[in-house]
Amino acid sequence: MAEPDLGALEEKLGYTFNDRTLLERAMTHRSWAHEHVAPGEEVEARRLHNEALEFVGDSVLGLAVADYLFQSTADATEGDLSRMKHRLVSTAMLARVARRLGLGEYLRIGRGEEKTGGRRKRALLADVVEAIIAAVYLDGGYKRASEFVHALLSSELTEANPEQAAAADYKTMLQERVQATFHVTPTYNVVDTEGPPHRRLFHVEVVFADNTVPGAGATIKAAEMDAARRALEEVNLSPQSEVRTAEAAD
Repeated sequence: MAEPDLGALEEKLGYTFNDRTLLERAMTHRSWAHEHVAPGEEVEARRLHNEALEFVGDSVLGLAVADYLFQSTADATEGDLSRMKHRLVSTAMLARVARRLGLGEYLRIGRGEEKTGGRRKRALLADVVEAIIAAVYLDGGYKRASEFVHALLSSELTEANPEQAAAADYKTMLQERVQATFHVTPTYNVVDTEGPPHRRLFHVEVVFADNTVPGAGATIKAAEMDAARRALEEVNLSPQSEVRTAEAAD
């Protein structure tokens, strides 16, 4: 495939780089880099692909979003802010932004990754967004990178609120933490339904590894959220639980 048109990409991003090689690196997947260096040249490959940029971009993104939420939602609790931030910087959200901008067509990826649909992979697209944020930061400084993040997530930041974040994030947070800890995906089962049609109460269970945690709600979705919230607390998977566990260990 021909080299991506970085000038056209800059127009989509609304940012013109002083050092365009930063953008080029941000759009380069490790699979492409390893195909274009001699065997054993790992250091050279790392200089070409975007994984180190992802690391920087993740931090810049987190700070820019946290600062925006702190300034715009003064009455929110720490838990509210944490849930809103988690949703805004999630893989799903960043992949959505990447698809909106059509970033997949500008990627430099290896032949094998191309064959397996790498340009459409959610995690890969989210990583590219983080890498671009890092590239803007390194090229123009934090203030410009923060403005870039705000423009990139403009509608999502404007619409962010504690209620929406709570409703959306318990299941997402549980899935990510269960996959990281147990390497499985949680499943939800409806186990009982109570009440007349206009006042239903649904009982569900979320199951993962050797854990079964119940939840209840006026809708199946609400019951699943309740089960996910309980699971995060009861199985010590919530951020607060992790902090308490670390403090106890110290």
